[in-house]
Amino acid sequence: MQYLPRRHVDVVPREVSVELTTPLTLLFAFAVGVIIINLTAAQPLAGPVARAMRLPPAWTGLVAMLPQLGYTVGMWFLVPLADLFENRRLTVLTLAACAVALALAAVASQAWWLLLALCIAGATSCAIQILVPLAAAMAHPERRGSAVGNVMSGVMLGILLSRPLASLIEGTWGWRACYGLLGAADALLAAMLWFALPRRRPPGHAPYWALMASMWGLWRDEPVLRRYAISSAIMMAAFSAFWTAVALRLVQAPFALDSHGIAWFALAGVAGTIVAPLAGKAGDRGYSAVGMSIAHAVVVAGVLVAGMAGGGWLGFDMAAHPRVALGLLVLAAIVIDAGAIGDQTLGRRAVNMLDPAARSRLNGLFVGVFFIGGGAGAVAAGSAWAVAGWSGVCVLCVAFCVLAFAGDSLAKRKALSAV
Repeated sequence: MQYLPRRHVDVVPREVSVELTTPLTLLFAFAVGVIIINLTAAQPLAGPVARAMRLPPAWTGLVAMLPQLGYTVGMWFLVPLADLFENRRLTVLTLAACAVALALAAVASQAWWLLLALCIAGATSCAIQILVPLAAAMAHPERRGSAVGNVMSGVMLGILLSRPLASLIEGTWGWRACYGLLGAADALLAAMLWFALPRRRPPGHAPYWALMASMWGLWRDEPVLRRYAISSAIMMAAFSAFWTAVALRLVQAPFALDSHGIAWFALAGVAGTIVAPLAGKAGDRGYSAVGMSIAHAVVVAGVLVAGMAGGGWLGFDMAAHPRVALGLLVLAAIVIDAGAIGDQTLGRRAVNMLDPAARSRLNGLFVGVFFIGGGAGAVAAGSAWAVAGWSGVCVLCVAFCVLAFAGDSLAKRKALSAV
């Protein structure tokens, strides 16, 4: 198999002749932010789509789940192609296919056709994981963490903006307009990237089947990948649990927010994206291990504030101080987002410092595990809410953080034993 286990590239020059300038960094961040909306915008659209297409109640969740499922398929089967084919052409073709799939979803007259189009759109949205390694390859190794952090700010910004944006478009023009606009945005983005991106032909020449077979070997032989992927999955589980349940809490007393109020609340989390470039710089300076522990502690702090604001922890009277409670919940959202983004950025930085010939496969494995954590957190949040309400969700988030701290402790022990 053509990969180099545990090989770092801190002393290797850029793999692409074109330097990652500030305008190109902004383009990368904008691109991944637009593409990620294809996945997360489906959540607020699930209800209107299901009613319009007369889906059975049990099938409503498919509208939001199939893009995620398709994305996972794309991570495993399409992203490895970036270690084999020229990256610019592969990115543009993948995005063009995504635009076509979204356009078909916008005009679909039958439910099965719509669901198939959404699954294909999710699979081709994996262009994100072709762009992120490309940005890392263009960056100087000493600034690779900062570059990845800056680009990943776009991903998190897109995730946080997608829900209120989709709700606004659906309420104004309908759900079909939302998918149509997303398709048009992807088509325009594909054209922009064709003219702006440099060509990058990966160094590997293994056949596709060998690339696929090598993924298990990468997971087995790269402890850095396992360490950071599992940590990011745990933090994503806490992040997903919070955002899955917070809308349920905000419609209750003393907040009683309507859909527009919840949309504005979701925008508050955007402030947490400022952490991504800072975390990337910390990783470049050798503070990844410390930064991970700090990120986990930040999430714990945010969850404790959320428990106080929405669950009355520490004796706080929400009914007597509803505005203060809402303000504290906004603060909790920002802090939780900041901790989760910091953890993910440090993880991506570490993974992108591994074998350049396998960078796309490494990113695919990292993000695949990351999304498994997010899905698990969303499912667990529903159960926790049903059993113990908002306090149950907050306790669940704390439990995820305890697992993350246990991983930190285990990693430190292994590092000391290796000395």
